Amino acid sequence: MSNVKAQYEAYPYPQRDPADEAKRLITGSPSDPREIDHFLFGGRRDWSKPLRALFAGGGTGDGLIQLAQMLTIARRPYDITYVDLSSASRAVAEARAKQRGLSGITFHTGSLLDAAGYGSFDYIDCCGVLHHLPDPAAGFSALRAALGGEDAGQGGLGFMVYAPYGRSGVYPLQEAFRKLLDGLPPKDRLAAGKAIYARIPNGHPFKTNPHLVDHKQSDAGFYDLLLHTQDQAFDVGRLLGTLEATDWQLAGFCQSRPYDLTRFMDASTISDPAARMALAEQMNGTIKTHVGYATPKGHAGIAKAAPNLIPHLRGAKPGKIAQSVAAGKPLPVQDGGETIRVSLPKAAAPMLAAVNGQRDLAAIARRAKLDPIAAQTIWAQVDRALTPWGMLLYSDLLKGL
Repeated sequence: MSNVKAQYEAYPYPQRDPADEAKRLITGSPSDPREIDHFLFGGRRDWSKPLRALFAGGGTGDGLIQLAQMLTIARRPYDITYVDLSSASRAVAEARAKQRGLSGITFHTGSLLDAAGYGSFDYIDCCGVLHHLPDPAAGFSALRAALGGEDAGQGGLGFMVYAPYGRSGVYPLQEAFRKLLDGLPPKDRLAAGKAIYARIPNGHPFKTNPHLVDHKQSDAGFYDLLLHTQDQAFDVGRLLGTLEATDWQLAGFCQSRPYDLTRFMDASTISDPAARMALAEQMNGTIKTHVGYATPKGHAGIAKAAPNLIPHLRGAKPGKIAQSVAAGKPLPVQDGGETIRVSLPKAAAPMLAAVNGQRDLAAIARRAKLDPIAAQTIWAQVDRALTPWGMLLYSDLLKGL
């Protein structure tokens, strides 16, 4: 048994109790169906067609449960395949799905490197896995081979990979623990690792990094963060290069604003988008994961605001957002441990109040009693302010319901 498989058999990650499904749904990125539509289908996916989805390295099932539950609530058909090398992780994911009464999911114990053998998919989720492969590019290639797409060029990948700068302090400790604890079984490795960690000075870069919390939350979190035997981070340049080499292209990061160099300086002299994002990542210093979507090379899928698109607001109810905007209050956004204030014009409040996930922008303008040109001008400001923070998505998920 490989060290990685042994780890996840002993400590399925993230640690989850299936009984908790009765009181909460864990949501996030990737694999919110509205987000999938926004980044991969231009906000216009036909949700009457079943979504064929693969969870490659599905772990204990956070993304899987989110997607299946949200599609079930929306009464949209789906056919989901789950694959993970850990039978213990699979058992947790299956138990969570059973607790919720979710159907339409097929579970397998296996490797994501064999993804194409499980079928052809419209959407693939690979969250927190590729950076644990000995050859991550082989993983990206295997997933590309499994993407079938409803139509040529449609569909894609939702991913999360570790980033280096926001995880400062992690990798020196991981390297030292590998050398010190090599050959120990997982439970002994954890006990020894915790004993050593307790003696590490408080001034160590890891202990002064406020963005790292997994080691405080569970044994599985401590093991995954500090005792993992196979972990390599991707800076923006390496991520984009790997996507390019494996026939993918970046559709977009779920939050693009942290990668915007203009937050820090006049970037007009730097024309290369990749170089701009790489510099912004270095200046930001707090990005610990890259979370986003990729499409087949040459096929752009991201939605752009248009009258026939249906907007969705995330983070708060549209009515509450509208009230804050009407009162001239900025909206709070969390970024790397800091609260950023996003301001919108008061004139946007009636349009925001009309957002319900079913009205398109043309219908919202009519409800707000705005002529099309005025509505377009106002909404353009909303789009520029909220979309880069992942607070605004376009999707037909609830159309006609």
